[in-house]
Amino acid sequence: MKNYYQKEIETASREEILAIQNEKIVKQVRHVYDHVAYYRKLMDEKGVKPEDIRSVEDIKKLPFLSKADLRDAYPYGLLAKPLSECVRIHSTSGTTGKRVVAFYTQHDIDLWNDCTARAIVAAGGTKEDVVQVCYGYGLFTGGAGLDGGSHKVGCLTLPMSTGSTERQIQFMMDLNATIICCTPSYAAYIGETLAEKGYKPEDNKLRIGIFGAEPWTEEMRRNIQKSLGIKAYDIYGLTETSGPGVAFECEEQHGMHINEDHFYAEIIDPDTGEVLPEGSKGELVFTALDKEAFPLLRYRTKDICVLSREKCSCGRNFVRMSKPMGRSDDMMIIRGVNVFPSQIETVLLNEGYTPNYQILVDRVNNTDTLDINVELSPEHFSDKVSDIQKRERGLETAMRGMLGIGPKVHLVPPKSIQRSEGKAVRVIDKRKLHD
Repeated sequence: MKNYYQKEIETASREEILAIQNEKIVKQVRHVYDHVAYYRKLMDEKGVKPEDIRSVEDIKKLPFLSKADLRDAYPYGLLAKPLSECVRIHSTSGTTGKRVVAFYTQHDIDLWNDCTARAIVAAGGTKEDVVQVCYGYGLFTGGAGLDGGSHKVGCLTLPMSTGSTERQIQFMMDLNATIICCTPSYAAYIGETLAEKGYKPEDNKLRIGIFGAEPWTEEMRRNIQKSLGIKAYDIYGLTETSGPGVAFECEEQHGMHINEDHFYAEIIDPDTGEVLPEGSKGELVFTALDKEAFPLLRYRTKDICVLSREKCSCGRNFVRMSKPMGRSDDMMIIRGVNVFPSQIETVLLNEGYTPNYQILVDRVNNTDTLDINVELSPEHFSDKVSDIQKRERGLETAMRGMLGIGPKVHLVPPKSIQRSEGKAVRVIDKRKLHD
């Protein structure tokens, strides 16, 4: 049985979707030009007027927005509605400079909740489900986003937020949670903790997991599915464009369907800004087609992925985006080689190690160094130095084959890498502290 929350739009033809997008983009560009002085200035500098935008084909004429623009315009410079019409803000967890603050009208919240409801239903959720939301609430979009979608579907919602893993497990078991929503690294940690407590996957009632907010690999998906006894689904979003629910996986799990009635996606060359043809790997750019309070046009996400319009057997005609293959700004250049954390995680999981690792990059005597701390699982732990060293060398060889450069691998005892209940801190780049 096919699962849809808003069947008419989710199964609309490509022609119908395009007609919706064309109508919305004309109105949105006029709305932004008339109400956002910051973006009007960018358009004027580029010599573009609202009347030049007649369809989504014309979007490429518009200037880009980046996170730097959002920081420059902080806090109200990109606001397109009076504050009296805004009902909420959310903010990024940014670690440098000013935070990015996004504003929402009630209309924006309603549309966002529809998007996350589509994701829950596409994963097989119904009003009979008990949804445990372990994303952070507050300024972070994860908790509020999945909470709102869960309510729209009619599920019983457990608004747990992050942390208190003991309490998470108690509520999960006592209240028979059937869907869990959190970061993949926290899902892995819950699975690990359940196993330590002597629980088997079949002891819980979970059947679906909806995970996002950080990169994760197919190997990690398989590990989480096994440890929790669920089917794990990917969800994608950014605070800047609303939050989780911009794109979601259906039962086919061949990429995430973008909610194209609300978001127009492009793939560009991250260096030149040139729009690339379908199927090309590049940087994902989003235009919010009907967001009222904080309507970003051509926002550069920094996520590297591929778009596909290949027909999906789920019946949706929304374009699909691949799982992000890294970020153009998270990419590390080490000794002239491009290195993504996801490559390292793939090697670890292929070689049978846990996804608990930390990457340490430094510069010694003007040469980049790459150290990777990898946590051993209890069953793999050994206090024989020769065993550890042999395995470290084996991992170093596998890493060199994937990355093109040789890292120094350190196998460390179980539980020695600090756990995160939000986004995992995978990379510590000390070069940024020195330079």
